[in-house]
Amino acid sequence: MLHRSLLGLRGLIGQSLAEVRLTHGLDHREPIQVSKLIDEVVDAAALHADTIGIQLTVLPVDPDLVIDGDRQVLAAVIGNLVQNAFKFTQPHTAVIVRVCATAERLLVEIEDECGGLLPDVNPEDLFHPFERHSPDRSGLGLGLAFSRWGTESNGGRLYARSVPGRGCVFTVDLPRVIALSDVATA
Repeated sequence: MLHRSLLGLRGLIGQSLAEVRLTHGLDHREPIQVSKLIDEVVDAAALHADTIGIQLTVLPVDPDLVIDGDRQVLAAVIGNLVQNAFKFTQPHTAVIVRVCATAERLLVEIEDECGGLLPDVNPEDLFHPFERHSPDRSGLGLGLAFSRWGTESNGGRLYARSVPGRGCVFTVDLPRVIALSDVATA
């Protein structure tokens, strides 16, 4: 229980620091190995997933994938999206994290099993501050807005799509930089 509390506190502190950085325009960009970033976020979330009975599946991430961004902000963005997926996913189902890449873009997808959005809900509306489209009224309705701001501050886009009858997929779309293997041979 202590370990779970400490992990929760670490996540809260990390998100708070990232929010302060965004609010005050503090930018600490660096090359980030995506596989390590995903590992950091997932390590903190795995215990929570076990506690609430949700399977967290992380598909393998190419260790050569690199982005340029603010590590704390991006970790908070991805961590928030994973926690949001936990919040809305049906009990005894799964949340999947996967990373896809093209030559220019890197996509981090977080897929839940919430059942999908109601037909009258536009996925874009989910990102408005203080908007909540669920009977669960916990939280302030700022998490997805914060995640979008954090993604955009790193030159990316955040969008969602509903898969009716299944769930939602949130995609963090970021510019990709040269691969680590290409750096070593250059």
